[in-house]
Amino acid sequence: MTRPQDSGDEGPADRPLRMETHGLDVIRDAERKGTPRTLFWPWFGANVSVLGLSYGAFALGFGISFWQALAAGVLGIAVSFLLCGFVAVAGKRGSAPTMVLSRAAYGVRGNRLPSLVSWMLTVGWETVLVALATMATATVFGRLGWGGGTGTQAVALAVVAALTVVGGVMGFDLIMRLQTWITLITGLLTVVYIALVADHVHWDTVGAIPSGSAQQLIGALVFMMTGFGLGWVNAAADYSRYLPRGSSGRGVIGWTAFGASVAPLFLLVFGLLLAGSSPELSKAVAADPIGALTTILPTWFLVPFAVVAVLGLVGGAVLDIYSSGLALLAAGLRVPRYLAALLDGVLMIAGSVYIVFFAGDFLGQFMGFLTTLGVPVAAWCGIMLADLALRRRDYDEGDLYRPHGRYGDVPPVPLVLTLTATAVGWGLVTNTAADWLTWQGYLLGPLGLGGKDGAWAYANLGVLAALVLAFLGTLLLSGGRVRDQEGRAPGPVPDEGAYRS
Repeated sequence: MTRPQDSGDEGPADRPLRMETHGLDVIRDAERKGTPRTLFWPWFGANVSVLGLSYGAFALGFGISFWQALAAGVLGIAVSFLLCGFVAVAGKRGSAPTMVLSRAAYGVRGNRLPSLVSWMLTVGWETVLVALATMATATVFGRLGWGGGTGTQAVALAVVAALTVVGGVMGFDLIMRLQTWITLITGLLTVVYIALVADHVHWDTVGAIPSGSAQQLIGALVFMMTGFGLGWVNAAADYSRYLPRGSSGRGVIGWTAFGASVAPLFLLVFGLLLAGSSPELSKAVAADPIGALTTILPTWFLVPFAVVAVLGLVGGAVLDIYSSGLALLAAGLRVPRYLAALLDGVLMIAGSVYIVFFAGDFLGQFMGFLTTLGVPVAAWCGIMLADLALRRRDYDEGDLYRPHGRYGDVPPVPLVLTLTATAVGWGLVTNTAADWLTWQGYLLGPLGLGGKDGAWAYANLGVLAALVLAFLGTLLLSGGRVRDQEGRAPGPVPDEGAYRS
C-alpha cells in the first residue's frame, strides 16, 4: 500500500462537517489523514474532566497515605494509558475499529464475546459520565438558589444526553472538533478552579494521614488502572485508524498515552491534596463526585464550574457512545453505525435516570461496576497485546471480515483463555458494597489469601491476574497460529456487504 501524498496535519477539521457513514468497514488510504500528534486532542479532551479530582478521594478511601495514593495514581494512570497506546498501533496497521481488529486474535465470530463485553463497558461508562454531569448541574443550581430538585435534574439530563447522543450519532469529524474546543475551554477553567480553592489545602493534615498496607496500596493501584486506561483500552484504535499507514508507531503510542494521561495526573495530585485536607469533603465526594467539589467554591464561579463539569464529562461520554456503537456492531447487530449509537443513547438515558433519581450509594456501585467488567476487559487486553507483539505484518483487512479466512471463525484457544482468566480474576476480587456482586472472591480462601474478609480481599488482584494470564497464555499458545496466518498470500478485497459481518 502507498502512503497518501501531502497528508501533513490535515484532519477532520479541514473537511466539511458531515455525518460519518463508516461503521465496521476499513478506512481507505485516500481518507486517512493527519499525524500521530492529532491524537492528543480527542484523548486529552476525553480525560480532562474534573472527575479526575474526585479520584483523589477514591484513592484515599483505600486507607492509604497521600504518598502511597500518589504513587498508586501516577503508576496506575501512566501504565494503563500506555496500554491504550500499544493497542492504538493496531488502528494504523489495520484501518478498522478496535473490536474488528481483535478478530485477528479471536476469529470473526469468536470475537463477538469480547465485543459484547466491550459494549457493556462503554455503555456503562457513558451512563456514569452523563449521570455525574446531571448531578453536578443540579448541585450548582441548588447553591445558586435557582432550584436543584427533580425538575432541574430532568432538564440537565436532557441537555447533557442530547449533546452526547448528537456527537455519537454524527461521528468522527464532529467528535474531533468538539474535543479540541472541550480541551481548550475545560483546561483553562480547570486551572482557574484550582487557583480558587488552593487555600483549602492544608499540608499538615495531608501529611498526617497514616500509611496503609501493601494490599491496600495494590487495591488503589488496580482501581486507578480500571478507572482510567483499562476503561478506554477497548476503544484505543477507533481514532488511530484514520491515520496514514506510514505513521510512526512510537508516535501513535506516545501521543495517545501522553494526551490521555497528562490531565488526569495533574488533577489527581490536586484532588489528593483537597481530599486529604478535608475528611468531610472526601466523604461527600463518594455520594456526589462532582457536585461535592462546588462546596468550596465562591458563588460567582459556580456557573463556570458547571460548564467545566458538563463539558469535561460530555467529552468522555461522546467518545464512549461512539465506540459503544462500533462494539455493538462488532457483537453482531446489523444496523448502520448511527442507529447503533442512537440505541446506546437510549440505554444511556435509562441508566442515567436510575443513577440520578433512584440509586443510593454511587461509589460502591461504581467500584463494583469497574472491577467486575475490568476483569474480562483486562483478559481481552492481555490477548490483544500479545497478539500484536507476535505479528510482524499489517492485518489482512479482507480476512477480518471472512469467517473462512486466515483468522478463522471461532478458534478455541483465545476464548478458553479469556474465560479462564476471567474466572480466575473474578475469584480474586470482592465487591461488598454492591449486593449483586457478593459471589465474587471465591478463590481468596482456597489460595490462602485470607478469604473475603482477609487482608487481600480489597487488593483487586483479579484484574492483574486476568491481564497477565491472558497475555502469557497467548504468547505461549498462539505463536504458531500467527506465523501460519502471516505466511499466507493476501486475500481479495471484500465487497461492501462483507463489512456488515
